[in-house]
Amino acid sequence: MVLIIAGGIIVFSNNDAVGNITFGLGVVMLPLGAGIGVLRHRLYDIDVLINRTLVYGALTLLLAALYFGGVIGLQQVVRLISGQQAENNPLVIVLTTLVIAALFQPLRSRLQVFIDRRSYRSRCDAARTLDSFAAKLRAEIELGSLGDHLVGVVEQTMHPRHVSLWLRPPERS
Repeated sequence: MVLIIAGGIIVFSNNDAVGNITFGLGVVMLPLGAGIGVLRHRLYDIDVLINRTLVYGALTLLLAALYFGGVIGLQQVVRLISGQQAENNPLVIVLTTLVIAALFQPLRSRLQVFIDRRSYRSRCDAARTLDSFAAKLRAEIELGSLGDHLVGVVEQTMHPRHVSLWLRPPERS
């Protein structure tokens, strides 16, 4: 079997059935694999994709700046203390790398909270919201006020485009 590669496309030069089937399966598997990846990692939800891009992009820039600033700053401190050049000192690079590794998770979570708050998609504490609503349920008797409070809680926690509450009319005896 002879393969001719032209412009990134592999073309089989003879009528080998196994080769053609293999090529066809390869062409079909590429979009199928991409589709599985999109569904598995929830990439169809554009809000999640934008949120992760913002968080990890900002985190990468911040950690890179801290790393290079830390390496240069520690080299200057070592030079001042020891009086000799500290360029390419492995101890400085290792210490800075360990500090950056220790800062990764706390910085990521703080950036996540900041970006969530800025985009009005802060994560709601379900238990606290339910406890607050349960306290209101115990204290409120009037159905209209309770319905307004329910609509307010749903708007505050979920930020939907539209909220409405339908109540069944009371049965007449």
